[in-house]
Amino acid sequence: MKICHFLYNKKSYWGAFRNNLVFPFPDSGLEKENLNDLNLTHNVEARLVKFLLPVSPSKIVCVGRNYAEHAAELGNEIPKIPLLFLKAPSALITEGETIVIPKQSNQIEHEGELGIVISKECRNLTETDNPFDFVLGYTCLNDVTARDLQKLDVQFTRAKSFDTFCPVGAFIETEVDVSDLQIRTRVNGIIKQDGRTSQMVFPVEYLIRYISNQMTLFPGDLIATGTPPGVSKLNVGDLCEVEIEGIGCLKNPISN
Repeated sequence: MKICHFLYNKKSYWGAFRNNLVFPFPDSGLEKENLNDLNLTHNVEARLVKFLLPVSPSKIVCVGRNYAEHAAELGNEIPKIPLLFLKAPSALITEGETIVIPKQSNQIEHEGELGIVISKECRNLTETDNPFDFVLGYTCLNDVTARDLQKLDVQFTRAKSFDTFCPVGAFIETEVDVSDLQIRTRVNGIIKQDGRTSQMVFPVEYLIRYISNQMTLFPGDLIATGTPPGVSKLNVGDLCEVEIEGIGCLKNPISN
């Protein structure tokens, strides 16, 4: 199921997207029980709605250098444990919205990633816990980065957190096996990144369990799982697309 958040007749709804139709959930919340209680006779054509951000996280937890070839292309070693950093939720935008290049940077780069959306409070998971029990679904994510500032600052906060620096797809896919999905990033139709989630140094289930032992994850929190090799500069006028097999395609124009 593709979950979406949308505006229709000046009112916001949560619902499901299917065959260019949206099906509102029976109430305004995004609880698990709503996913099993769709009224298939009640729908709206997708062209009549405005899709909104499908996430409102308390935090965006990112994983650095989680693809060996990406670590190598930036001259870094593969981490022995997950390299975590936070990205400001104020950086969030969604499908079709514009990535804005800030005046502080001359080297803005794309990083196409699989995003994990948490469904319920997740803390101190053990080996007997199933991390997927705490996942609502998955989305396309672009961890836009001011590479020059990242190198200057050493730590990642400023370089990753400018407004518009975290585009996410309009949909959360709840029914997909993320162990081996193709993930591609295109700029102006040219493939720049082409990897598979099976190439992650630390897989999805490991990351959720590990992060939950460093900080409590709350419903709606977002995990960015790292990017394949091939990052490149974004320029004014470009169109950047992050496409993940079985999940969707996230498109954002670039401006200043």
